Amino acid sequence: MPSLMIVVGSVRPGRIGLPIARWVEARAVEHGGFDIDFVDLHDLNLPLMDEPSHPRLRQYTQQHTIDWSARVDAADAIIFVTPEYNHSYSPALKNAIDYLSQEWWRKPVGMVSYGGVSAGTRAVTALEPVLAVLGMVRAGAEVELPFASRQLTGGEFVAGEKEIAILGHLLTELETLSTALKPLQTPA
Repeated sequence: MPSLMIVVGSVRPGRIGLPIARWVEARAVEHGGFDIDFVDLHDLNLPLMDEPSHPRLRQYTQQHTIDWSARVDAADAIIFVTPEYNHSYSPALKNAIDYLSQEWWRKPVGMVSYGGVSAGTRAVTALEPVLAVLGMVRAGAEVELPFASRQLTGGEFVAGEKEIAILGHLLTELETLSTALKPLQTPA
């Protein structure tokens, strides 16, 4: 079975990204097409870029980088659960992405974004050139959650039928893409 990495892109206290990501994880388990690697950037706790060499060289000296590299290498597909901060995505997510380079190559990636009226879409727009330069392949389906805090009940995210359907399409697309792209995941 392909491996799906679900990344919680916020580390802020009181964040709603964690319950949203747990909902994504539960739906991915129900989907049944993946082994799941759930990554909470808060727990991963990567310091700000402390490697002496450029990540494209893969000459890592820090154990946290070596471990992070191995996890991303093992992923066949990725979902970023991203908030929108000031018309962009979170610095914790940027740091986690920028720690590595080749490990992201030709990995299919899906987005679950959340925020206010824009539903996190400006964060996704800001992520697009970063993901493109790393060689990631965007899935077409995208879950957008406007005013997502209104869908929290007892600390859990309660999705509507529309979000459930779109996430189902996203998971199916990532499963297909992960198989198709696997032979291309060795950087040139």
